[in-house]
Amino acid sequence: MIALRRLPVAWWTLLIPVVALALVGTLLRAQIEGGERGVPPIDSSSSFEVSGIEVDVSADTADAARLGGWREAQRKGWQALWSRTHGGERGPVLADSALDAIVAGIVVENEQIGPRRYVARLGVLFDRARAGQILGTTGSLLRSAPMLVIPVQWSGGAVQALEVRTEWQQAWARYRTGNSPVDYVRPTGTGIDPLILTPAQAHRPGRSWWRLLLDSYGAADVLIPQVRLVRQWPGGPVVAIFSAYHGPDRKYLGGFVLRVGNSRSLDRLLDEGVRRIDQIYVRALQDGRLVPDPSLVFEPETPTADSLETEDDLLLEGDSPLGAATAAAATSLSVQFDTPDPAAVAAGEALLRSLPGVRSAVTTSLALGGVSVMRVSIDGDPAALAAALETRGWQVQQGAGVLRIRRATPAPGGLP
Repeated sequence: MIALRRLPVAWWTLLIPVVALALVGTLLRAQIEGGERGVPPIDSSSSFEVSGIEVDVSADTADAARLGGWREAQRKGWQALWSRTHGGERGPVLADSALDAIVAGIVVENEQIGPRRYVARLGVLFDRARAGQILGTTGSLLRSAPMLVIPVQWSGGAVQALEVRTEWQQAWARYRTGNSPVDYVRPTGTGIDPLILTPAQAHRPGRSWWRLLLDSYGAADVLIPQVRLVRQWPGGPVVAIFSAYHGPDRKYLGGFVLRVGNSRSLDRLLDEGVRRIDQIYVRALQDGRLVPDPSLVFEPETPTADSLETEDDLLLEGDSPLGAATAAAATSLSVQFDTPDPAAVAAGEALLRSLPGVRSAVTTSLALGGVSVMRVSIDGDPAALAAALETRGWQVQQGAGVLRIRRATPAPGGLP
């Protein structure tokens, strides 16, 4: 009979699990920290920006000519900013010392400096708080809810978001968001961002994980601007197909196509794409479509039937008409109205609040010189509200949950 002898276990075999765990930890850390990623926004301030100002100034010295060019850019920028916020009107003339107090910086887009001449294309950044007091827009310009931005780029058959430094992410980092009413939350792409803000996440409709992501970034909803780059040949023309999506369900808000003749102009192409994507989101905000998804908000538990019956009994015992009216369900709808100036905003809200059955009327999207959106809560049928507006001389167009009101045009010849 042959006796089996137990072979001794080599000491180094005990280290295999430890080495495996160390390798897994190293790979995960390399996946997060390795590679070139992370593009912090160049300017996250809320300054008013006026760009593309052409100056041509001559002086005794080059420094004097440059200073004179910057002074002229401040004056032209102030008039352009006033005209933009006041429907094309010409603004008041401010002294250079007053302009120095409200200007936050000068952006040099292109300049040529000679011995006695300065030719440049400049941009001017105005401090929102200080300039807003003179513009009369302090507290009137409303912004959207915070929106998390996940820029997705398709190039060469591969899709990328924040895994590496893409040209599309860099374009969003260069964009100055101070002029936009959309409150963009732009992740830098460092830390854990590449692992959780992926192109696959942009296609997941599950609300539970989205709630955790949005809460961690301090956002209320998500925006997914997407670009698909098609290169004709290396260094040759580039065609970019842009699309703007909103929400976990990827609601399509608009898109367009741009083209440049060579790859050297790709940054300029993407900068223009960001600007036009922002215009799409702004129009959606003005139309009342860029609102946070209610399913992304944790709602309190719905009262049970027993509690509702008990509440009804209490109302009946108290015999309070006010309490019964409060218990009735209210109807919420959006009202679009023209706001050429700040006074029209207050007048529109006062008009709606004065109508019978209106509980509240609050402007949720303000566009001075354009069409603003008001959220109105009423008791009863929206058709009754439309009829009440028509009796007061307003033209009303009614849609699904939306009213578009305009002041009635007076009849020609002075007829009533």
